[in-house]
Amino acid sequence: MSSRSPEMRRRRAPRVLIIGASIGLTLAAAAAVQRVSFADPVRTLRVCADPNNLPFSNERREGLENKLADLIADDLGARVEYTWWAQRRGFIRNTLNADLCDVVMGVPGSFELALVTRPYYRSTYVFVTRRDRGLTLRSFDDSLLRTVRIGVQMIGDDYANAPPAHALANRGIVDNVRGYLVYGDYRQESPPARIIEAVASGEIDVAIAWGPLAGYFASRQAVPLEIAPVSPQIDLPFLPFVYDIALGVRRGNDSLRAELDDVLVRRRADIGRLLDSYGVPRVGGRVAVPVT
Repeated sequence: MSSRSPEMRRRRAPRVLIIGASIGLTLAAAAAVQRVSFADPVRTLRVCADPNNLPFSNERREGLENKLADLIADDLGARVEYTWWAQRRGFIRNTLNADLCDVVMGVPGSFELALVTRPYYRSTYVFVTRRDRGLTLRSFDDSLLRTVRIGVQMIGDDYANAPPAHALANRGIVDNVRGYLVYGDYRQESPPARIIEAVASGEIDVAIAWGPLAGYFASRQAVPLEIAPVSPQIDLPFLPFVYDIALGVRRGNDSLRAELDDVLVRRRADIGRLLDSYGVPRVGGRVAVPVT
């Protein structure tokens, strides 16, 4: 039998309750911490991109493909993380195929180095001229191309020619043609802009350039420029000037491709507005070229 009086036992009871309550609060706090610790992390959309390649991407995330990545990540409930690499020879090998990232935001629909999604737009090479020159060019067979100064894009460290240069050469138009490297001087801001700036300055009379690049930079010149799709769309036997553009993921990553395909369908209207805002000429849809 306890020697403590009933009064002493009553005085000790609150202490037991307090200890019990403290243990209960501690266990509840521990459970809350456990719930936080084991919560699903925010998903990451790992994107391979060029840090100095407007209108497509740059390190300040101002490009069309930067905004598209944000749109897709928002749909997937993810955040965007970049691996930056200049888009030159070895870009896919050193980024996507090195597992440093999971998606390239713009590749040709027939691209063989990656697994491609459904296209999200289709664009074309275009003629770019100054409006005040009154030049009307629509076809590679226009006789005017034999007398004007023409700028064409050249691709790669080996100065490979883009399709328009081949089309002109096939017609014997060579002496009045000047090449502008797509890569340009990488120390400068937006190297691909030089060919469009050359039209605005009067250095050349016409540029034949990839449509999204032309549409974006034409609207940023001090003088109004005119843009017209080239024709034909395919120079026989097989030299295309119109290309589908898609997303590219690593070969074997079928699940991510399927997810991205679904997003491209769901957000088609939003993507269309995004393309319009960057002045992307589209084949099979409206051609939006905001020139001043």
